[in-house]
Amino acid sequence: MKRDERRARRLSLPALTALGGSALVFVACGGGAFDNAPNVQNPQGNANGQALSFAYFQRCVQPVLRKDLPVRIGNQTVINSCAASGCHDNANGTGGALRLTAGAPDVPIALASPPNGTVANGGLAAAQIRQSEMYRNFYSAQGEAIIGAPLSSRLMLKPLVRTVLHGGGLVFDSDDNPDAKVIRYWISRPMPAGQDEFSDAAQALFAGGDVVNGACLTD
Repeated sequence: MKRDERRARRLSLPALTALGGSALVFVACGGGAFDNAPNVQNPQGNANGQALSFAYFQRCVQPVLRKDLPVRIGNQTVINSCAASGCHDNANGTGGALRLTAGAPDVPIALASPPNGTVANGGLAAAQIRQSEMYRNFYSAQGEAIIGAPLSSRLMLKPLVRTVLHGGGLVFDSDDNPDAKVIRYWISRPMPAGQDEFSDAAQALFAGGDVVNGACLTD
């Protein structure tokens, strides 16, 4: 066999894939299998150095991440949680960078007044909160967000299985799903530039401005 013929045979599988042949599939959390997306764009980073609200994460987003939800994997629907073992559980998860402790206890809601970090509402000091399991969940989830751009954020795109792979299946059928709207609202409402995740601007994210008892607002 001539050298050129051998080379052509070695290249045949990628060539077929590029021409519309069978694409490789991946199996991960939940056992789902999905074709690779045709185009994945990397959005711009957070140029303003803004943070998302810790108070809204704890009150509104964390319950969604540890909630049992119907998940479609292929032709089946199963009940699973994002924070489940084998998915994004901090100890046993196989779901990539997002790491969650489902049983992380709540910490007293604190709003700090930048720049000195003094605490309102009798909450813990910022340094204490940053040592908590709940804060580690917050930090990990924020790392999966493009601040101010929810529909470019992996925290939204993956459960929607939109332009990216998600072995955990289709969690939200649209970004107007009530639980998806909570995550979308959180990412789209960062704290003002120069203020941290404990900014009292978070009051605007809750009904009546009440970060302790007010309902979580969404679009």
